[in-house]
Amino acid sequence: MARHEAARPVSWREALGVWAAIGCLGFGGPAGQIALMHRMLVDERRWISEERFLHALNYCMLLPGPEAQQLAVYVGWLLHRTPGGIAAGTLFVLPGALVVLALSIAYAAYHTLPLVAALFAGLKPAVLAVVVEAVLRIGRRALRTRFLSLLAGAAFVAIFFFQVPFPVIVAAAAALGLAAARWQPALLPPVPAAPAAGGAVVDALLDGAAPHPAPSRRRALRVVAVWGGLWLAPVGVLVATLGTESVFAQIALFFSQAAVVTFGGAYAVLAYLAQEAVATYGWLAPGEMLDGLGLAETTPGPLILVTQFVGFLAAYRHASGLDPLAAGVLGALLTSWVTFVPSFLWIFLGAPYIEALRGNRALAGALGAITAAVVGVVGNLAVWFALHVVFGTVTPRAFGPLVLHVPAPESVDGLSLGIAAAALVAMLGLRVGMLPTLGASAAAGALFHVAWRA
Repeated sequence: MARHEAARPVSWREALGVWAAIGCLGFGGPAGQIALMHRMLVDERRWISEERFLHALNYCMLLPGPEAQQLAVYVGWLLHRTPGGIAAGTLFVLPGALVVLALSIAYAAYHTLPLVAALFAGLKPAVLAVVVEAVLRIGRRALRTRFLSLLAGAAFVAIFFFQVPFPVIVAAAAALGLAAARWQPALLPPVPAAPAAGGAVVDALLDGAAPHPAPSRRRALRVVAVWGGLWLAPVGVLVATLGTESVFAQIALFFSQAAVVTFGGAYAVLAYLAQEAVATYGWLAPGEMLDGLGLAETTPGPLILVTQFVGFLAAYRHASGLDPLAAGVLGALLTSWVTFVPSFLWIFLGAPYIEALRGNRALAGALGAITAAVVGVVGNLAVWFALHVVFGTVTPRAFGPLVLHVPAPESVDGLSLGIAAAALVAMLGLRVGMLPTLGASAAAGALFHVAWRA
C-alpha cells in the first residue's frame, strides 16, 4: 500500500498529547528541542516529511524569537489550522514557563545563601559546554558548503570584533544567499526535491488539497489585526496608565522590542539581553544572566524563557509599592506574553506564503545563508561566555571600529576552568547527556564550597 494511502488525519487528542510531551521533554535548548520534534513528528509518527520539516525550520530560523517554538506552531497550524498552532505553541512553552517561574522565585529568595551560590558557581561553566555543543550541532546541519562556512566565519567576526548589529548581519546574509542562488548556485546545497505523491500525513493531506495554507491579503490583514492587537494592546495600556518610568512599562517595551530585533533564537539574544538588562536598566548583576541561562537550561521549553527570569527579577527589585513577590510574578507573566505572542503572529502571517514557495531556489538560498550566519552568532556567544566564565575581569578595548575583549590573566578562575573543561569532555567526548552534566557540575561546585569551608 502506498504511504499516502495509509495516511490518516491526526486526531486532536493525539496531537495534544504529543505537544504536551514535547513541552515536558524539550530539554537541551533549541538544538535538542528541534531534534526531539524531528524524532517524534518525522521519524516516529510521519506527521510531516523531512523536506517540509526542514523548509519550515529554515523559515523559523529567519524569524526573531524562539525558532523551536515557532516550528511547533508551524506544524500545529499545518495539522489543525490556527487552533492547532495555538495549542502546539502554548503547550511547547507552558511546562517550562511554570518551572522557570518557580525557580525564579526560589532564586530571588535564596540565591545569596552560600550553598546556593556554590551550586551556580558549578552550573555556569557547564552551561558553556552546552553552548559549544549547540554551535557544533547547528553547524553540522547548516554548514554544508564552503561558502556557508565562510559566511558563518564572517558573521562571527562581524559581531564579535566589530559589534555589527544582528539584524544587519541577517540582512547581509539573506542578500548574499539570494545572490548566490541566482548567479552561483553551486555555492549552496541542492534544494531538496518535493516528495513524491504520498508520504507523511501533512504532505498527503495538504499538498494540492488543503485550503488553509493558501495565502490571501484578507487573511493576512485579519492575522495582523488580531495577533498584533493581542501583543501590543497591553503594552499601550501599561505605557498610558503607568508611564514609561514604570518597571512594567519598561518590561513591556523592552521585550516587545526584543521580539522584533533578536534573530537567531535564545543563544543569539543573550548577549543583547545581558547588555541591556545589566548596563542600561540595571535589573541584574553581570553574573546573574548566566544564572538565568543555567535555570533555563535545566528546565524544558525554549531557552528564551530566560527572559522570564529577567522580567521577574526586574519587577521583584522595582516593585513600586507592590508586594515584591506579586510584582515579580506579574513581571514574569508580562515578559512571557510579549515574548511569545509575536511568534504566533510571525507564523500565522508568513507560513501560508512560505508553504506556497516550497522548492523555490532563491528563498532556500536566503534561508540557508541566514542559518549559516546564525552559527557564527552562536559561536560569538560561546566565546563571550568562555571569557566571562573563566576570567573575573574582561576589559573591552576599542581600536576604531575594532573591539577586543581582553581578559586579565590574574583573574582566571581555576574552579570554573576545570568544571568547564570536564563538562566539555563529558558532553562532546563521552556523549554524556546535558542534564547529568549540569547536575554533576552543580554538585562539584557545592562540594568544592563545602571542602573549602572545612
